[in-house]
Amino acid sequence: MNTPTKLRGSRAAAAVLAAGLAALAFAAPAHAATPNLVDPDATSSLTIHKYEAPVTPTGLPNDGTEQSVNLPALAGVGFTVYKVDTVDLTTNAGWLDASELADTFDGTDQSITGAGYSITPVGGEQLTDAAGEITLSGLDLGLYYVVETSPLAGSTGVAPFLVTVPLTDPADDDNWLYDVHVYPKNALTEVDKTVEDSEDVKIGDEIEFTITADIPNVAVIDGYKIVDDLDAKLDYRAATVELSDGTVLVEGVDYAITPAAAAAGGPVVEIVLTQAGRDLLEAHTDLQVVVVLTATVNAVGEIVNTAVLYPNAGSFTIQPGQPGGPTVTPEVITKWGDLTIEKVDEAGAPLTGAVFSVYPTEQDAIDGTNAIVLDGATEFTVAADGTVTLSGLRYSDWADGAAVAPGQDGYQTYWLAEIVAPDGFELLAEPIEFTITAATTAAGVDLEVVNVPSNAGFELPNTGGAGTTLFWLGGGMLLAGAVFLAVYSRRKAHADA
Repeated sequence: MNTPTKLRGSRAAAAVLAAGLAALAFAAPAHAATPNLVDPDATSSLTIHKYEAPVTPTGLPNDGTEQSVNLPALAGVGFTVYKVDTVDLTTNAGWLDASELADTFDGTDQSITGAGYSITPVGGEQLTDAAGEITLSGLDLGLYYVVETSPLAGSTGVAPFLVTVPLTDPADDDNWLYDVHVYPKNALTEVDKTVEDSEDVKIGDEIEFTITADIPNVAVIDGYKIVDDLDAKLDYRAATVELSDGTVLVEGVDYAITPAAAAAGGPVVEIVLTQAGRDLLEAHTDLQVVVVLTATVNAVGEIVNTAVLYPNAGSFTIQPGQPGGPTVTPEVITKWGDLTIEKVDEAGAPLTGAVFSVYPTEQDAIDGTNAIVLDGATEFTVAADGTVTLSGLRYSDWADGAAVAPGQDGYQTYWLAEIVAPDGFELLAEPIEFTITAATTAAGVDLEVVNVPSNAGFELPNTGGAGTTLFWLGGGMLLAGAVFLAVYSRRKAHADA
């Protein structure tokens, strides 16, 4: 940040204070009309300008003068300004006091009060306006302690800093600047989450959640963690962490993760960067952190999930949505459902005894290959009431967190093949295509499958049955006729002789 926010360190604060001392040391004898001496009757102002921190420093001076800044202004940021008591900047002794305080200042009010000074708030917390500004007018000359008390959610607030009012005028070092401008910029951090499940068809398949998080554009990252509170319908499997340029972060070196192993029942997966990891982030604030979390679905339902980015140590103890708190990703949804089949005859009466398998493609159903495993089984038997439910298939019309239509990538239909028919009925001649949707997952029968009787209801001749009896009866009559003709022929021949 190229702003007076850098005054939080003793070196920067001392430099400002030294400038004031130098001006006093070379001043002419004091009288009210002399411009190079502090005017004890002057009124002053402090204007805080709040902008989003740029990726590349602006290069503008941070010397207390007003600047023309082309950055997004941040409204609604809360600041509280305190006057450091007993530091009288109209005297040389007061500037020496301020300089001594700068040597011990660590960015906290304890370093001020611990040095024997007290601080008094100036009007309480104020919020930046639409232009990102707060102006405190009519201030007494003195040393002021500025604290960003309500950063925007998901942002890294500037560290508390000290500023003297007035400052030596940088445009005219024989004069004083009584209207001081400071530009503490916020590092806003955004985080996104996506889900990849389009290649998955059944419960137990691994799906991937990708969390992409900004790195705060600040010199020091004092804390950084990503938390994913998994739904109870998800089982955690593994996670990887890298930067968006492909740099891999090492677990146990750059970050710690909880849980470190698979766990059931919707665990809270927490990835906390170590000092080594934060050092890596500070060197690559133009990149992003990418977490790929692998999980499996363990139950039917529409599973909604988010992740949370805590970009600094201060945000760790603040609830999402509160000032200075963490940033929450948009929701991602993965959807898993079921289908209930009813097996009936041509009259609509339930049939039992049929066995089905389900396949991801029509060709698999024809070939009997790659049957989908649901709850450890690939064969599903119709119950006594003629129904069977296929549970744990991904929605046909929902993939990778979005609705899909037939023909689009990720749209998934399923194929039902009958491998055992009810007694006295024919197998299905071809597989049946079906879909899984919110409607099929609701209670009730979704697909009616009709079986026809064996040989389509036509009777076949049975060995030993009526057809065979008629055959033997006809044969006997023919044999009797042949015998009669033979006897008759012999008798006639004998009479003719």
